[in-house]
Amino acid sequence: MTTQTIARPETAEPAAPTPRPRGQGREAWWFLAPFLVLYALFVIGPMLYALVMSFFNSSLVRGGLGKFLGLRNYAEALSSDAFWSSLWHTIWFTILTTPPLVVLAFVFALLADRMGRSRWFFRFAFFAPYVVPSAVMALIWTWIYTPAIGLASDWLTRIGVTPPDWLGDPKWAMISIAVATVWWTLGFNFVLYLAGMQDIPRDLYESASIDGAGPWRQITGITIPMLGRTTTLVAVLQVIASLKIFDQIFIMTQGGPDFSTRPALEYLYDVSFTDLRTGYGAAVSMLFFVVVLIVSFVWLSIVRRQERSA
Repeated sequence: MTTQTIARPETAEPAAPTPRPRGQGREAWWFLAPFLVLYALFVIGPMLYALVMSFFNSSLVRGGLGKFLGLRNYAEALSSDAFWSSLWHTIWFTILTTPPLVVLAFVFALLADRMGRSRWFFRFAFFAPYVVPSAVMALIWTWIYTPAIGLASDWLTRIGVTPPDWLGDPKWAMISIAVATVWWTLGFNFVLYLAGMQDIPRDLYESASIDGAGPWRQITGITIPMLGRTTTLVAVLQVIASLKIFDQIFIMTQGGPDFSTRPALEYLYDVSFTDLRTGYGAAVSMLFFVVVLIVSFVWLSIVRRQERSA
């Protein structure tokens, strides 16, 4: 009897990585060059110049950097009650707008995602205010808040409630601006959440439904955990956007009444272009830049920690 020997196939050795052709990286840099040049000219360059200018007594009424002051501009800003007051107004506005813009965007995106053929209508309805220019939005809500003839005052009067002076009362001015801002910018976060929900596999919901999980259990067990990264992105972007508030406050109240709504950027505008102290304004801008970085990193760390523990 003849014994046949079957040769075992040799294990294939991993193929060596294909060397990248010389000059391939240079082509990528050539494609990036226009953007990098513009970014350096209009972002990096002005930032570095503002940093240098913050150490001088620069002014719009004379040329050059002026007299070297060292850290005196920073010391003056840190000891100024107006600076700290404007910074608190900025933080207070961020507190008023960030939670509702995250929660409401998620809720409305969840409702729109469950809709069938009418989903396009909800996308349009919630995103349409976001494309309205800030000046138009501010004028619309200024008319709504106008005492005696505005819609807000008229509706409250009809039900027997005395309306406040929405933009003239220091207690209500910032809240009124926050409400208008939530209406205006809700659509952007809504679209982000809706896009994230559409990426969740439908098989997960079907399996959970077969196992007896109701709608609320599916939301808390599937939707919210799967949207953890989207929530982190929405929260961080919203915090940064709220900290940079300027347009609607400047148009609706000009920082009033009695500077009760003046944010940090409007204080920066006042000292730089009204008082003409650009050196001091540059120092304020550097301090505000540091504050934005700190708040953004702290908020990001908190959201990520909650995402991991969920």
